[in-house]
Parts: sequence; C-alpha cells; structure tokens
Amino acid sequence: MTLELFPQHLVNALALGSLYALIAIGYTMVYGILRLINFAHGEIFMLGAYIGFYAVTLFLLPWGAAFVVALGLTGIFGIAVERVAYRPLRSSPRISIMISAIGVSFLLQNLGILIFGGRPVPFPVPRVFDTVITVGGASFMSVSIYIPIITVILLVVLQTIVRKTKTGMAMRACSTDIPAARLMGIDVNRVVSFTFAAGSLLAAIGGVMWALRYPNLHPTMGLMPGLKCFIAAVIGGIGNIGGAVLGGLLLGFIEIMLVATMPGLSGYRDAFAFVLLIIVLMVKPSGLLGKHQIEKV
Repeated sequence: MTLELFPQHLVNALALGSLYALIAIGYTMVYGILRLINFAHGEIFMLGAYIGFYAVTLFLLPWGAAFVVALGLTGIFGIAVERVAYRPLRSSPRISIMISAIGVSFLLQNLGILIFGGRPVPFPVPRVFDTVITVGGASFMSVSIYIPIITVILLVVLQTIVRKTKTGMAMRACSTDIPAARLMGIDVNRVVSFTFAAGSLLAAIGGVMWALRYPNLHPTMGLMPGLKCFIAAVIGGIGNIGGAVLGGLLLGFIEIMLVATMPGLSGYRDAFAFVLLIIVLMVKPSGLLGKHQIEKV
C-alpha cells in the first residue's frame, strides 16, 4: 500500500465500517431487549435494497421517494416478522425462538430467489452518489463520503430517542427486566414492535447504501454482510449501540487495510471477520464495550 493511496483506503474502510455499523445496530437493539439474535436481519437488509430497486425501475419513482418507500415498507415488514415468527414463541425456550429465526432467514432467502429471480441485477445509482472524487493520487466515489455522514446522523437520532424520549426509556426498562416493565405499565409488545421497526429501517438504509456502493443485487446478498454485522455486534458488545458502531468500524478498517497491505490475501477477506471474532471472544467474551451478564434460563 503506497502512501498516495492511503486516503483512498481510509475512505473505503470508513464507508464499509459505517455500513457494517448501520446493520449491526439492528442486531444489537433486538438482542438488548429480547436476548434474541434476529438471524433474518440480513434478509431484511436485502429486501430494503430490492424494494428501492423496484420503486425506481418498475414504478418509476424519483430516487428520494423510492428511498422513503423502501424504508417504510421494510419497517412494516420487520414488524410483521416479529409478530408472526417471534411473538408467539416469546415465552418458549430460547432454542425454539432461535430455530424460528433461522427458519425465517432461509424462508426469506428462498422467497427472494422465487420472486426476484436468482440472476443478479444492477442497481441504478443517481449521479449525486456516482461522482468520482480525486484527492492527490487517490480516487473514490462520492457515496463513500455520504455513507459515514448518514451513519453519524442516524446514530445521533437513535441515541436521542433512546436517552431522551419516553419510548427510549421504555426500551431501556424492557432491556433490563421485561416482567418488571410490564408491572410498571409499559406496553412491552409496542416497545418490541418499535425496536423491530427501527432495526429494520436501519437495515433498509444499510441495504440501499450497500447497493449504491456495490450496485449488484441478488437474493442472497444479505447472507455474508448479515453474518459480518452480527460479528461486529458481538465484537463491540452485543446489546450496546455504541459497541455495535465500534465493532462495525473496527471490522471495516481491519478488512480493508489488511487487503490493502497484503493483496494476496484478498480472497480470504471474509475469514478475517471470523478470526477477529475468535480473538476478541478469547480476550473479552462480553465484547469490547459489553458488560458481563448472567443469562436467565
């Protein structure tokens, strides 16, 4: 990696890490309240990208309107998944709800292949995100600048909701003790639905941003990013929003910089995430910003 190309790798790492952070927040929000790993989160990420694609290409909506439609429909879909697949099993053993989550993931993947087709399709990228920016000898797309900015804005909004609003207070109460929250008059179902909606919105934004940066859609596109973002959430301390952001950024930087410094290992870039996960869990099992908790049986 030459010094001239360092700004390019830095921007790429920041953009990729920000995408990982966006999606990882959805994992950590759901886990923080229900102690549930939503394995279908990667497929919701895929669905958001496809809704945006068809809103532009099939219904000919302006790009901004298509983005809003993708967010709204994906948020509604996230609520529907929670009500159909997770809520009926909330009082069941953890293994039951985990199996349900895995089943929903495979179901959505195969439905995606059936409905959208297995052939990859190009995502239409508006000119504002397709501009080439050159700094010295480094060149990168303008979308790589927008992604971290959007991530920071969304993180500030989310933290404000969690810390400054009654809904956020209810979310924190449910994350501590759901039965006690019910005794205090909190509508737990409403809080859980809001959490799934917020996580799905972030996944949809991540999916659209991912498609803008890597404009190639296919029904299994959420599989590997979903796994990596789950790893990012665990590395940062699952259940901690700041930890999810830290884990996503750390994972993005390590992945890009290792490939930049050792191009011969580019074929193993996905393996770096799993190696990093093993190292962090060996050193700090609760994650970098996580707190040690005793799981209730």
